[in-house]
Amino acid sequence: MRLLERSLAAGRVGHAYLFTGDEPGPLVRVARAFAQALLCDRPVREPAEGIWDGCNDCPACRRIEHGTHPDVHWIRPESKLRVITIDQVRELSREIFLKPHEGKWKVGVIVEADCLNAQAANALLKTLEEPPAQSVLVLLTAQPGRLLDTIVSRCLRVRLAPRAGQPDPDRLAWVERFAGLAASAGEGVLERYRLVDLLLERLESAREEARREVARTAEASRENGKAVVGDADEEEAAPESPGEGGRSPAEEKAALEAEYRRRREELLSAVLQWWRDVWITRLGAGEVRLFYPGLSATPALAQRLSVADALHNLRVWEGLQSTLRRTNVQELLALETAVLQLRLGRSPRPAARARA
Repeated sequence: MRLLERSLAAGRVGHAYLFTGDEPGPLVRVARAFAQALLCDRPVREPAEGIWDGCNDCPACRRIEHGTHPDVHWIRPESKLRVITIDQVRELSREIFLKPHEGKWKVGVIVEADCLNAQAANALLKTLEEPPAQSVLVLLTAQPGRLLDTIVSRCLRVRLAPRAGQPDPDRLAWVERFAGLAASAGEGVLERYRLVDLLLERLESAREEARREVARTAEASRENGKAVVGDADEEEAAPESPGEGGRSPAEEKAALEAEYRRRREELLSAVLQWWRDVWITRLGAGEVRLFYPGLSATPALAQRLSVADALHNLRVWEGLQSTLRRTNVQELLALETAVLQLRLGRSPRPAARARA
């Protein structure tokens, strides 16, 4: 982050940045704040550091926050296979080569840039080699090793360190609920299916959240389309393309599926972190290395498992994510298979009833 702060303080902004971190959410928030700092109508100067920042209140900042600013363009994985296609990159390149509509900069943000397919990566590389003036490209990824070295080498790299001990409250609540049920489940099949039901319930909420997000993005796209059409100079220079300002039903369906899969990946990754916590606890490493310290379910389950069992569960969950990420297997079948393979030890509840 110091690199960004120095760039803004000196007024020297690079043509391309690579933001890396452990999770997509914080990367998106930093990219949005960066765009606000560049395009704010009333930028605020921090006296101590001499850094210019967005005010978060002017029309430009509010439009960036809501995804409706005509000079800020976002692309994400939108196909069913969660890849970023060459058509998306070409459209982004076309936009940033146009002169800014309102601000001093054109900003393009590529979310989960590691999902660029080969053709899209090569198309992006051409833009990075000859970037237009007054444009900034920001690539976001939690897996920078999957990007082409030639792309990475043309970007200023900014690493976001994880905020230890401060997990997202919603994620923490979800993990705590799953962990509590897993720790009390034992080896019974009926109890395993309660875990499956809990996963399905949360994933259904994720699908509804994805539906709302895609609808919001589509509305923002339509608003941007109206703003661009309102610019007489640009209207003459760039004739309207078919479907501009909206998506076909097939594109909407693909966007919904991609957004849902992204959210599903985040949820399952949160659970994977907890399985790692159980394994680390069983090894006796202490809470300092845990993603979710303080969860009573973690030591409760760890003490019933061997190190091999705890590691087995971690690998089962990694396999579940890999299966859902790379194949079109039925989701319910994959979840059931993974949960039934978990080793949860003998539930402590029968012994408690016996003492009672």
